[in-house]
Amino acid sequence: MYTQAMDIPDESGKKLAVVPGTASELEAAFEARIAADGRIEPQDWMPDAYRRTLVRQISQHAHSEIVGMLPEGNWISRAPSLKRKAILIAKVQDEGGHGLYLYSAAETLGTGRDEMLAGLHSGKAKYSSIFNYPTLTWADVGVIGWLVDGAAIMNQIPLCRCSYGPYARAMIRVCKEESFHQRQGYEALLVMMKGTDEQRAMVQDAVNRYWWKCLAMFGPPDADSPHSAQGMRWGIKRISNDELRQKFIDATVPQAKVLGVTLPDPALKWNEERQHYDYGQIDWTEFWNTVEGNGPCNKERLATRVKAHNDGQWVRDAALAYARKQKERAIKEAA
Repeated sequence: MYTQAMDIPDESGKKLAVVPGTASELEAAFEARIAADGRIEPQDWMPDAYRRTLVRQISQHAHSEIVGMLPEGNWISRAPSLKRKAILIAKVQDEGGHGLYLYSAAETLGTGRDEMLAGLHSGKAKYSSIFNYPTLTWADVGVIGWLVDGAAIMNQIPLCRCSYGPYARAMIRVCKEESFHQRQGYEALLVMMKGTDEQRAMVQDAVNRYWWKCLAMFGPPDADSPHSAQGMRWGIKRISNDELRQKFIDATVPQAKVLGVTLPDPALKWNEERQHYDYGQIDWTEFWNTVEGNGPCNKERLATRVKAHNDGQWVRDAALAYARKQKERAIKEAA
C-alpha cells in the first residue's frame, strides 16, 4: 500500500535514491517543508535522526498493534454470545491489519520487516506497556475497548497530521477503526452495567485495574520524555504527553458517570480555574518496570508472539515458492 514505486533500501542491499543538492541545501529544504507544515515522502531527503526516530516510533506502534491482539484473542472462544464472539473476532482482525499498515509505512524508510520483527522477538524493541497485563474477566475486554482504545485514539488522531506522509495516511484508517472499537467496548460495558450485581462489580473491578495503566499509556511527563521535544519540532508529534493525558481524562470522566462506574482516583476533581480535572500521581515505577520487561505478562506475551511467528514459517515459505513459480511461468510464456 505504501511501498509502491518507492526507491528505498531493503535487505537485498538496494540503495536509496540519489537526491541532488549539497547537505546544507537539502537540510534547509527539509526544515522549510517542516516549517510550512508540509509532508515528507519516502523519496525526499531527510536527516538520519528523523529517519531513525520514525522507524523507532512506527515499528513500536506496529508491535503494539500485533501484541495487542493477544489479550483479547484469549477471550474469543469464551465470549458470552455469538454476537460478542463475531465482534471480537472482527476487532482482533482489525488490530492485525493495523500492524500490517504500520510495518508497511516503516518499510518506506528503508527498514526491512524481518529486522523489525527480530527486534520485537528478541525483546530489544518495545511495545505499549498496557498489553503486558492479564485479561481476567469478560469485563476486561470491554474496558480495553473503552479505556485502552480510547487512550489510543487520543494519541493517534494527531498522528493523522504527522509530517511523514505514509505514517499520516496509515493513521487515517487506523483511527476510524479504533473509534469503532472504543464504541463497541463502551456498549458492551453498558449492557453489563444493566445486568446483575455481579456483572456490575466485574466492570468496576476491571476499571480499577486498568485506569492508571491507561493514563501511563500517554508516556512519561513531558519533562521526563526524552523524545517528545524533538518529535514535536519535526512535526511527528503534535501534542505533548501531558496535554493528551489531560484531554483523555476530561473526556472520560463524563463517560464514566453515564456508565455508572467510579474512576479509582480520590484526587480526581474538577478545577474551575483550570477548566480541567485534577488527578492523582501515576506509579511510574510500575510503568518503567513493565516497559523493561518485568510486567505480569511480558514473557508470556513475547513467547506467544514468537511461537506464532515460527509456526507460520511454512506459510511464508509456501508464498515465496508460489511467487517464484509464477515468475518462472511468466518468463517462459514471454519467451
